[in-house]
Amino acid sequence: MIQIPRGTYDVLPEDAFKWQKIEAAAREICARFNYKELRTPLFESTALFQRGVGDTTDIVQKEMYSFKDRGGRELTLRPEGTASIVRAYVENKLHGDPNQPQKLYYIGPMFRYERPQAGRNRQFTQFGCEALGSADPSIDAEVISLAMTFYQTLGLKKLKLVLNSLGDPESRKAHRDALIAHFKPSIGEFCDDCQQRLEKNPLRILDCKADHHHPLMATAPSIIDYLNDASRDYFNKVKAILDEMGIDYELDPTLVRGLDYYNHTTFEIMGASQGAITTLMGGGRYNGLVSELGGPETPGIGFALSIERLLLALDVEGISLNSDPALDCFVVAIGEAAEQKAPVLLNRLRLAGLTADKDYIGRKVKGQFKQADRDKAKFVVVVGDEELEQEKAVVKNMADGSQEAVAFKDLTDYLKEKI
Repeated sequence: MIQIPRGTYDVLPEDAFKWQKIEAAAREICARFNYKELRTPLFESTALFQRGVGDTTDIVQKEMYSFKDRGGRELTLRPEGTASIVRAYVENKLHGDPNQPQKLYYIGPMFRYERPQAGRNRQFTQFGCEALGSADPSIDAEVISLAMTFYQTLGLKKLKLVLNSLGDPESRKAHRDALIAHFKPSIGEFCDDCQQRLEKNPLRILDCKADHHHPLMATAPSIIDYLNDASRDYFNKVKAILDEMGIDYELDPTLVRGLDYYNHTTFEIMGASQGAITTLMGGGRYNGLVSELGGPETPGIGFALSIERLLLALDVEGISLNSDPALDCFVVAIGEAAEQKAPVLLNRLRLAGLTADKDYIGRKVKGQFKQADRDKAKFVVVVGDEELEQEKAVVKNMADGSQEAVAFKDLTDYLKEKI
């Protein structure tokens, strides 16, 4: 037997409705905030992620699924969504669209080669939003509010918003120099990755999982102490808007996120998962990414969240997304002639917008009624030789057991009125 690849999973029909409900909620909330869907390919040029995500990140160094196609082109299954969205923004010249900023969202699979565990798979699904073309602090607050609204709409209550600022390039450089001076004397005590990052991107050291408990981590220079006046003012405006919105948050000067393109506002939303507090989503501002990928200087901000982690958080908080939707009608056919008539009635009901089904494996009448129960059918339409002769069906209301004879020509209108 050929088995599913490690780090992937099947979403079976009994669980698929949960995904559909989450995706529907994401689309409905994005519509409220006036964000439009943009769909990008599952694979892109490898160079897109090397330049966009950053060649010092774990994603690029260790986790990408990269390959050469038959033409020798270096391609990669997308490990995250922002770089692809920005590539599409540049390539399709969306920066020239009169509707600015471009407010976009995506829902789809991503791929990273890492150790599978609860809420972390090699193929996983992200919902993300990006706002490109505005440097207004209020859009930072809007993006954060959208994410919080999404989680709250689905019923999550154990949420914590964490904020930080990485500042502008001038602030980042001052902080970078301070980090190098701080870590350099003892860098030999750190992992190989951190030793390579010291000169290339010392901020990544703060995000290291292997050396997270090293004493120097706790005493590392805080980016907050190196923000210049412009960066500090920007961050204060974001916080002030969140305060006015009534969105609670905590400041965390160690929050740097795992991707190279972030600057200014960074944020995470924490939640309960598998009995512990974990990161459900993360995002931030990336004002230099569009120009890095060949477009004009364009400010941007966005977030991405894992659907898998959301499902775990919903389970931990005991939140049900309701059961599989009930069927409007199940047609029970008795006899060969009725078997011929049943598909015609079914088609008529379906074209009228009702959800309807019948037996297709020769069950006896009792078995057909059991299948109707399993499908949670609201009504059962029974057709036999007598019903065919009278051109009527017996319609049984499964909620109260009542039944009524209804002419075939009136069946659709009768059921639509009842349902």
